[in-house]
Amino acid sequence: MESGESTGGGGRRRTPWLLLYATAMGLLEAAVVVYLRELFYPDGFRFPMVLLPPRIALVELVREATTLAMLLAVAALAARDRVDGFFVFALLFGVWDIVYYAGLRLALGWPASLLEWDVLFLIPVPWLAPVAYPLAISVLLIAGFVVHERLARTGGSLRPTVVEWASSSAGAVAIVVAFCWHWRAVSEQRVPQGFPLGLFLAGVAVACAPFLLAARRGSQNRLRTIS
Repeated sequence: MESGESTGGGGRRRTPWLLLYATAMGLLEAAVVVYLRELFYPDGFRFPMVLLPPRIALVELVREATTLAMLLAVAALAARDRVDGFFVFALLFGVWDIVYYAGLRLALGWPASLLEWDVLFLIPVPWLAPVAYPLAISVLLIAGFVVHERLARTGGSLRPTVVEWASSSAGAVAIVVAFCWHWRAVSEQRVPQGFPLGLFLAGVAVACAPFLLAARRGSQNRLRTIS
């Protein structure tokens, strides 16, 4: 199949289905958390956290791992190639996360503020952060997919080099470290204080800069091809 065929109508047809899937996943995730909070936080979610029984904690770990596996599987099925698969996963993850918080807001009235702390993941250790920061990452992931698709449809491409992928990965690691900064607050049953905002912003900058460079390069190549 020629690149023009693979980046044209197929991309337009798949995007609504990807959005539907991610939205459904986000609402399903929210529903599960509503049940958990009804059981363990009948008076409303707050820190310090309740320690889950070992069996329930194990089920939560498996649920998180399978959720990621489902997003990865759909991204792999929908992808044109590996790079495209990354951006499809970014879209799925970003929409899923935003819809998840929107679902909790509608069902529970939580979070009351974007600065409320939440537990984002449990693998390999608990990730903790005010809600605003994972939502910001989700917006950036969706934006990356949008730029990728627009370039692909106009004959350009967003393809970072190996060095740019490595740089972006380093930034992603910094973001994860920022999210895991207060992981002991869960086991020690205390309220986390002071999100490492400097580390988070540095990680975002290092992670995003290579993609901005690649997008600019892809756009310039498209213009040269047209001229």
